[in-house]
Amino acid sequence: MTEKTAAGPTPTHADWQAKQYMLFENERTRPVRDLLAAVPADGARRAVDIGCGPGNSTEMLAARLPGAAISGIDSSADMIAAARLRLPQLSFDVRDISTWDSPGPYDVILANAVLQWVPDHERLFPALVEKLAAGGSLAVQMPDNLDEPAHRLLREVAADGPWAPKLTGVERTMRHGPGWYYALLKPLCARVDVWRTVYHHPLAGGADAVVEWFKGSALRPFLAALDDAERPAFVQRYRDEIAKAYPALADGTVLLPFPRLFIVATRAAG
Repeated sequence: MTEKTAAGPTPTHADWQAKQYMLFENERTRPVRDLLAAVPADGARRAVDIGCGPGNSTEMLAARLPGAAISGIDSSADMIAAARLRLPQLSFDVRDISTWDSPGPYDVILANAVLQWVPDHERLFPALVEKLAAGGSLAVQMPDNLDEPAHRLLREVAADGPWAPKLTGVERTMRHGPGWYYALLKPLCARVDVWRTVYHHPLAGGADAVVEWFKGSALRPFLAALDDAERPAFVQRYRDEIAKAYPALADGTVLLPFPRLFIVATRAAG
């Protein structure tokens, strides 16, 4: 996943680790399965997974398009190494989405849980559509959870401590809604399908499990900006607040609500 924040001094996915991200592989992979189920698959010959991470989404893409040539890109060498180990028969390269210059054409461009970190969607999304073949689809899934307690508390903890100057502007700030993406893409595509789903992930381990989840995603840019002495105190403060916001059930499980936005934009067949 080539994940970058929309503003401020941000870590690229070179700072992201496949092992941490995949602690919750089943939960993180379910949305891409739901996304790909809505992607037209007939006759697809070439597809790419941009921000492929450790290859879990690429594996789903290959299963959906068994006759297509599949490739993946990610800005993290660690993620690409994991993807190559997982899927040695496919092609993976270390590349940044914002400078990715492949002209295509692709029958499917998959972007799963990545574009929320890349700025300038007004330019980026049409540029990706331009890389599609006639009848091709851009399939996007993005977390839509900035207003959830986990993110609100992250902002509050970041702003209230000795680390505040280092963490200004670190969190992603993309907040476009479904209507905005539909209006942007419909003039360029024959069909635009947009929907929102709230997953409720059962995480065994209470508040600690919630923190571990976000260490693989939203916490990463914050922790990367702190030094070794600051990180434990920051994580402990965040964990204490999470325990209040997400009380455990009787069996110790936390049910983590996680809203996600889905887009499948398909060009005219020609």
